[in-house]
Amino acid sequence: MASLVLKMSVSLDGYVAPVDGSADWVAAGRSEDGLGWAVETVSNAGAHLIGAATYAAWAGYWPSASGPFAKAMNEIPKVVFSDSLTAADWGETTIVAGDPTGAITRLKRERSGGYLLAHGGVRFARSLVQAGLIDEYRLVVHPVVLGAGERLFREPLTIKPVSTTVFSGGSVAHVFAAHP
Repeated sequence: MASLVLKMSVSLDGYVAPVDGSADWVAAGRSEDGLGWAVETVSNAGAHLIGAATYAAWAGYWPSASGPFAKAMNEIPKVVFSDSLTAADWGETTIVAGDPTGAITRLKRERSGGYLLAHGGVRFARSLVQAGLIDEYRLVVHPVVLGAGERLFREPLTIKPVSTTVFSGGSVAHVFAAHP
């Protein structure tokens, strides 16, 4: 059975998205070793699970992109959870409407091992957290303070530390098991 891994960037003060929705803050703390860790995480996924907003942004970028993430993003199957999308032009993409719980539970059962990788958007990620679907959190804390914005966690949650990796640029990857 596959596990569901959520990979997200987090500011030092606990926000996953600033008030203005920009993403430039994730550049704080970038380094070659951090890039290698992220590429490995993305490349080893059995499928990428994303929400409609993330799909809309990525489908316009990745098909013609180059660089270390491009092959994994374009070749690994994608599952988009959306009640509004009716078609997906980005290769290897399936659309799932309605509550993601049943579909994700089925995907986990259908896979013999490895992991499904969920990418935020904060609303999509938060819905997975609230439904108790996440098996592992891979949170990259960037050395930046946003001061306000969106948080991933809105209620108490007990998770078990698995590993911590400090990167040369100042970011830190924390891996937690969701079911201690």
